[in-house]
Amino acid sequence: MTVDHKLCMIPGPIEFHEDVLNAMATPATSHVDPNFVPVFGETLEMVRKVVISETAQPFVVSGSGTLGWDMMVNLIEQGDEVLLLNTGYFGTHFAQCLETYGAKVTQLYAEVGSRPSQEQIKEALSKTQYKLVTVTHVDTSTGVLSDIKAVAETVKSVSPNTLVVVDGVCSVGSEEIRFDEWKLDVVITGSQKGLGVPPGLSIVVASQKALEVLQTRKTPVASYYSNWNRWLPIMQAYEARRPAYFATPAVQLVYALHTSLKKILSQPLQERFDKHRQVSAHFRQVVKDLGLTPVAKCDECSANGMTAVWLPEGVAVGDLVGTLANKGVQIAGGILKDYATKYFRIGHMGISVMEDERGHIKKVEDSLVNSLTELGYKSA
Repeated sequence: MTVDHKLCMIPGPIEFHEDVLNAMATPATSHVDPNFVPVFGETLEMVRKVVISETAQPFVVSGSGTLGWDMMVNLIEQGDEVLLLNTGYFGTHFAQCLETYGAKVTQLYAEVGSRPSQEQIKEALSKTQYKLVTVTHVDTSTGVLSDIKAVAETVKSVSPNTLVVVDGVCSVGSEEIRFDEWKLDVVITGSQKGLGVPPGLSIVVASQKALEVLQTRKTPVASYYSNWNRWLPIMQAYEARRPAYFATPAVQLVYALHTSLKKILSQPLQERFDKHRQVSAHFRQVVKDLGLTPVAKCDECSANGMTAVWLPEGVAVGDLVGTLANKGVQIAGGILKDYATKYFRIGHMGISVMEDERGHIKKVEDSLVNSLTELGYKSA
């Protein structure tokens, strides 16, 4: 937290609470230390609560959110059919991950800034028996929000045995997720976005139905580190307040996650979801008042933790990013293939949203207006 610290307002990593950073400043601690074991156990219980589940199994493992994709090797066997709902860059790369393990992936695309319709999903499900349907809850390349409740309802009504897998890397902690009520089977996330913890933890929540698929598979899991058969007894042991070992957990990051989750759960989750919706709607309106256009084509398909915005003519993405950085605000350029230089992305998650007194959102808005003016843009 140095004087020259720029506000990190990209779609993750996000700004971290001082208490979260302090939680990492623990001395070297054994992962089987009697003081650490209950912290890890309580962390697993809080992960379950933050996705609103009573029975799902959390896995908290050292690694990035992408490791959560890799963990789908536990559910995939050679030749399994997967329907992937593609809303941007991360859907495309999730497909590549699944294909690595032998899945036959059918991608259902949407126009840039939109999402596949329920009618398209129903039609696809009527043609093939899919083992998994995967959906990116928020694709950070476009800022598109998928309606995972509606997706799960459609899938379960047409194909009850198909597992619904949600890439929630940029949604857990900022978007509403009701794991049990919506009959989700897997939610994948990472520590550094809506959960407000530095990067380094892969967090996956699996339904009991998903674990049954693991237990009844015909072939061995084609992975060592990602293998839930190795991780499941570890997670169960820590939750029972017993030490266990397969691979060393990131002890200090678990302390940080424990601290952040306690803060998140100290108020009703619905209030958190509502506040992110309000701030997102306000920010989109600021963008529109400037005469700019969000990439997401409708309010209901716009993420609540980030916004992607088309650049105005005559403004280069590098110039805008650099000008904002000079004002103490770090934003991100685009990453969607063929469009990367045509838009920019701003995150609004976690303490930047929940703690108004920090003034993060106002600073971003003011800096954006001033930067565009300096770069010669005149709003309509």
